[in-house]
Amino acid sequence: MLLIAEGIESVSLGGKGRTTVDEHRRPVSGDIRRGAGGSAREHASHDATQTFGHDSDLSFVPFGSDLSSTELNAIDALPSGSALLIVRSGPTAGARYLLDSDVSTVGRHPEADIFFDDVTVSRRHAEVTREGSQFEIVDQRSLNGTYVNGERVDRAALTNGAEVRIGKFRLNFFVSPADLTGSAGS
Repeated sequence: MLLIAEGIESVSLGGKGRTTVDEHRRPVSGDIRRGAGGSAREHASHDATQTFGHDSDLSFVPFGSDLSSTELNAIDALPSGSALLIVRSGPTAGARYLLDSDVSTVGRHPEADIFFDDVTVSRRHAEVTREGSQFEIVDQRSLNGTYVNGERVDRAALTNGAEVRIGKFRLNFFVSPADLTGSAGS
């Protein structure tokens, strides 16, 4: 409803408990009410704000816990010099990626070795490099960063059971048991 009074245009907010706000002046606290009670505290219980971002949909998964028998068998079957990334949370939770080359690319680009189709992942997000039986992750100047065990890194050595976070994906890294026993003896 449009009201004209004394040549000043006003706009009615309509509805019960609402007042008219003059279009040419700044509203004051009494002009706008949040509901019948008008209390911000009462309104907060009805707040429908939704949080988006890294922490909104990711729960903490302890390193290497609750692995299924299939995942344990996959880790046990790894040949020497290889490793496995298991997606623990994110859109592809449960997916397993074999790392058996000297460089494996991770990103949103369709040609990435590990393809994560999500806007929180850069096209060329990170690389996992292998030297002998040692693996390292190298961030490729991604927008959202690469995290290892909760810390943002540019480059980090990957140890057995390490948690890697790329965008909204959380993964656990596992090396071949043959390389673990080989390194334990030296």
